[in-house]
Amino acid sequence: MTRSWWGWGNVEDAVGGAELDALLGRVRAVLPGELTAHEPPGVASLRLPGPRVTPPASLADLCSADPADRAAHAHGKAFRDVVRNLQGDLRHVPDLVARPRDERDMTDLLDWCTREGVAAVPFGGGSSVVGGVEARCDDHPAVVTIDLQRLSGVLEIDATSRAARIQAGVFGPHLEDQLRPHGLTLRHFPQSFEFSTLGGWLATRAGGHYATLYTHIDDLLESMRVVTPVGISESRRLPGSGAGPSPDRLFLGSEGTLGIITEAWMRLQQRPRWRAGTSVRFSDYESAVAATRAVAQSGLNPANCRLLDATEALVNAGVSVGGGVLVLAFESADHPVRAGLERAVELCRDHGGEPSADATGESGGNARGESAADTWRSSFLRMPYQRDALARHSVIAETFETACTWDTFGALHQAVTEAARRAIHEVTGTGVIACRFTHVYPDGPAPYFSVYAPGRWDGIVGQWDHIKAAVSEAIAESGGTITHHHAVGRDHRPWYDRQRPAPFAAALTAAKSALDPAGVLNPGVLLPAR
Repeated sequence: MTRSWWGWGNVEDAVGGAELDALLGRVRAVLPGELTAHEPPGVASLRLPGPRVTPPASLADLCSADPADRAAHAHGKAFRDVVRNLQGDLRHVPDLVARPRDERDMTDLLDWCTREGVAAVPFGGGSSVVGGVEARCDDHPAVVTIDLQRLSGVLEIDATSRAARIQAGVFGPHLEDQLRPHGLTLRHFPQSFEFSTLGGWLATRAGGHYATLYTHIDDLLESMRVVTPVGISESRRLPGSGAGPSPDRLFLGSEGTLGIITEAWMRLQQRPRWRAGTSVRFSDYESAVAATRAVAQSGLNPANCRLLDATEALVNAGVSVGGGVLVLAFESADHPVRAGLERAVELCRDHGGEPSADATGESGGNARGESAADTWRSSFLRMPYQRDALARHSVIAETFETACTWDTFGALHQAVTEAARRAIHEVTGTGVIACRFTHVYPDGPAPYFSVYAPGRWDGIVGQWDHIKAAVSEAIAESGGTITHHHAVGRDHRPWYDRQRPAPFAAALTAAKSALDPAGVLNPGVLLPAR
């Protein structure tokens, strides 16, 4: 397989043929305008500037100045990143891409960057959608992207405690391949699973497979090891501790600004043996939300509890419904789960929900054919590729997410939807907005919005930026978080600065100064660049 330098995933897996025809057909049914394809430029045509820095001889064999390498590390994988790549707009590219083999190499690279004032941008899978890996460091003489792909092993497994010591550069599939022979799994499957790493999940507090209970990578962390410019921080392996503030919490979500995570002990699970699931349809959205809240507060803890509104259900699950579809699934390595599913369905019936005739059995089989849940799941995995295909045809297709308490969801949903529709009308004239819950908690949901609108190729990035700013303001004014699991990066910084308490901002600034005195680690992420 060949990784795409400009877009998501593998070149061989890009949308084409009948899938592309069907996708464009659905778009033409709801959006006006011509769908003219734009081909990605070749790397040679980008005419990237030469590197502004030369590594010392001791580090030269770790560093690459290859134009294709630098181009592939210039941006993340947000819609605006993909479009800028397609347009050949790579105004911020790393001067070098360094691939350390071990912590000694990592320390040497950080020492060099600190001495020379060169910005060091940690890089896992490059799947950031918030400018978290972009070489946007204008206050520094050069930028070195530090790619952790060589640190990809499961180093140790403690079967008794059900945990493993894992290097941070391991990609999701390779990690599971190493755990599978032991009958174990991390069971953390973000949408970016195939092209993201453990270190990236920890650095961004990624959300994963479970819609309830174990929702974030935080819940699966036992201890971690971090290389900083002033030394190595390693926390003690413990199931829990009350010994002061947690050192791990300092680095979880720090997005490479305080240090580079090199390995971690992670809590594992036995691989599931029992599964059961179904989808429940609702005639009105308010009832669907109430039913989802009832399930979230029941203590049943389904693995999947994702509510699709009518637009999301139609666009990505092929289901026409008045209020929405709730996708439910239970799984366990220890016991049958049919009773939990049946109780969740009862709760949904109390709110007018009608379960579909597509329930899966304890073994996961479905004698009735593909379900709405199956259709949506397949679409979910193809969404990033489909987003790229739409971007090539000047269609704005992007997402944003938040979280709020149940009592404020109605007002937030209305405010965000109205802001999105108003902004879409201002810059494109028409468009569609959809919403789904990716995760639900007893005290609130994590709404995830999708926008589809006809774009203008020569101004499409600005059009999306206008929409994004409008919805971000609405989220902030409604009391939601600027990000539930996409991270802060550089793109969310203005709203993150307003969201965090001032005393905490001062403490974070002090931690940055103490751990990274020269201010070279991922400048501009979380905090203003010095």
